[in-house]
Parts: sequence; C-alpha cells; structure tokens
Amino acid sequence: MPDSPFTYGTFYFISIISKIIFINYNMHQLNVLILGSNYFKATLNELKPFLKFNLLIDELNTNYDVILLNKFAIKDKKLNQIINQSKSLKVYASDKKNNSENYDAFLELPSTLKNINTVIESIAAKKIFNKNSSIIIKDYLLNKNEKKLFRENNYITLTEKEVQLLELFLNSTKPISKDKILISVWNYSSDADTHTVETHIYRLRKKINDKFGDEKFILNNKDGYSL
Repeated sequence: MPDSPFTYGTFYFISIISKIIFINYNMHQLNVLILGSNYFKATLNELKPFLKFNLLIDELNTNYDVILLNKFAIKDKKLNQIINQSKSLKVYASDKKNNSENYDAFLELPSTLKNINTVIESIAAKKIFNKNSSIIIKDYLLNKNEKKLFRENNYITLTEKEVQLLELFLNSTKPISKDKILISVWNYSSDADTHTVETHIYRLRKKINDKFGDEKFILNNKDGYSL
C-alpha cells in the first residue's frame, strides 16, 4: 500500500468504523496542512474523524500550524517552494528517513492512528514549550529551557539561580533589594547574609561582560538591582 499512513488491516478496520461513528476530540484547534500524493491525502482524509487535529487538504491560503508532507510534495516545485518558505512546523512522512533531517519531525510509514496523533501533538507541544521558555531581555534572548543567554550568534550558559535572577529583574519595574532577592530566589529570610546575592550577581555580570562586553546589563543603586 504505497505511502499509506496505515497498515492495510488497521486502515480497513478504521475506515469501516469511521463511516458509522464520529469521535469528537478536544484537540482540534491545531491546523495541519496535508501535502503529497492524492492517495496520501485521501487516506488521511478518510481518517479525519479520528485525528486529533484539523485536517487541511491543499488549503494553501488558510492559516496552519503544521505541514504534514510526503516525497511527492517535495518533487512538486510549487509545493516545495511553499514548504521551504513556510515558518510552520514540518513533518516528513515516509518509509525511509532520507531527507528527514531537513524537517522538524519524522513520521515513519506505514504507521498507526495513535502514532500519527502523537507525532503531530508532540511537535506542536514542543514548539509551545520552547516559545514559552524564550524571553527577550534588552538586546538578548534568554532561553530558560537551555539555560542560555543569546545575543546574535553568541551565548553564555547560565545556572538555574542566574536564570531566576534575570526573571526576577525583568518582572520588576523598580530596583530590587538584596533582601527581597534572597527571599524570592533563595527562600532565605531577610536577615540572612546578603553576600550570597552579591557573589552571584558579580559572577553573572562578569560572564556577560566577558562574552558580550556589556558592563551595564545589570544596574544597581541604593535601592537595589535592576536591568
């Protein structure tokens, strides 16, 4: 069964049931554009009631989150151009992993209904997670997941406490005192030794200045520290 997302037995069983029962999932907010051979698209369309996402067949002018494609879409010059120019997530479906490194995820064919849903939902969840873990700070990008602070093509690796410090400063419109930093980041009482704060901020400033030549990334005055 060339390029079928399912084994013959699985597809045959589900295609019969799908004509009788419509399963309503709560995950249909995700729009997935299907590009490929007519057989590839028809097979997925037959299983539409069971997919945990909105299936868009060749609807190129609509908003979509993910492109699910096979080798026939790549061979088509017009479709390949759309794929390359799109900023959407791309899932390559094939019985071979050739060229799969050029895409965000790989769906091995033949597959199962569960695996198709899992691959699509996993990649979408990963994008949301990465988006939520990235924060713009001045001219920098803080990736909380990787614990890295980027500027252009350079970056420094941060500790967990350094990430927490930057988040604390970013979320405040006023300078933050050492006592408040101790309470917020280290869960210490305000009468604890503030030398801990001074040491960590000194090291963080040094990291940033050594790599980016930025002496004014973290500011301080009589009221405390700020960005």
